[in-house]
Amino acid sequence: MLRIVAVTDAGGTTTVHPDPRRRVPGRGAWLHPDTACLDLAVRRRAFSRAFRRRVEGSDAVRDQIESMTQ
Repeated sequence: MLRIVAVTDAGGTTTVHPDPRRRVPGRGAWLHPDTACLDLAVRRRAFSRAFRRRVEGSDAVRDQIESMTQ
C-alpha cells in the first residue's frame, strides 16, 4: 500500500503526493500502487472525500506508481 498526502500550494491548489517513507504529518490515505486503482480513485473523487477538501491533481502519485512498477 502507498500512503498519499494532500499538499496545498501558495495559490490554494490542493494536490496529492506520495509519501513512501510515511513521514509527512497530517491526514493520509492509502492506495494500492496500481495505475488502475489510481484511475478508479480519481474517477470516483475518492481523494476529495478522504481529505475532506477539493483535490485537483494526482500527477505526482501516477509518476511514483509508474516508477515502482518498472
